[in-house]
Amino acid sequence: MSPALLGAGSGEWLPVTAGESGAFVFRSADGARYAKCVPAVEVAGLEAERNRVEWLNGRGVPGPRVLDWYSGEAGACLVTSAVAGVPADQVSAGELRLAWGSIADAVRRLHEVPVAECPFGRKLDAMLALARDVVARGAVNPEFLPVEQQHLPPAELLDRLTGQVPRRREQEAADTVVCHGDLCLPNIVLDPGTLDVSGFIDLGRLGLADRHADLALLLANARGTWPDEEWARAADAAFAERYGIAVDPDRLRFYLHLDPLTWG
Repeated sequence: MSPALLGAGSGEWLPVTAGESGAFVFRSADGARYAKCVPAVEVAGLEAERNRVEWLNGRGVPGPRVLDWYSGEAGACLVTSAVAGVPADQVSAGELRLAWGSIADAVRRLHEVPVAECPFGRKLDAMLALARDVVARGAVNPEFLPVEQQHLPPAELLDRLTGQVPRRREQEAADTVVCHGDLCLPNIVLDPGTLDVSGFIDLGRLGLADRHADLALLLANARGTWPDEEWARAADAAFAERYGIAVDPDRLRFYLHLDPLTWG
């Protein structure tokens, strides 16, 4: 898919990123729309993202709307509405602390969407299969790994997780929710005036999973914003209380260590 099909270069569309996967992202000059264009080999993934955006839009969870879709031999392009506001990773620690309750409420609303209504999966076995493929191809990005794991072979990291899988499957079966799939601060947009959540973006991995797959990413990502460990512990406790669940540290750690092995 050539970005020229959007009129990119004419001034109507402005480039945002060019990802390693071959995807190109553009923002309309008025800021109201985003377009994601991919080559032919990436069309199935973008179509899956389009379907997830359309599905979530009717579930009372704020996010983008699908405005247009192009597909052909050269690739595809998805045009969505912009979610007005500022990504949560671009506010100060104090502002994030003020927004923390709204973020917990929004995540809870997402996780309360009836599981029976969701046709999309990203359960543990699917994520493990993806991790095995990424590891086998030598495609793990070391920068995505926790610092203490960056010097270790990805195959060893995956083996460490494998022994936990039967127990994690049982827990997932008892605690499956509709997960965002990449619930980090850049994918949560805040109203800069009220610091309420305006919506979730980047929904390509949305699907059924253990809620801890989402919570692990969010809580770990937020730790990079808090000024010290005391803030971090207080924020974790405040989130759990507002969200309404006692989180399981072992499950958080498992999903936090699995996620980096699934990108590549």
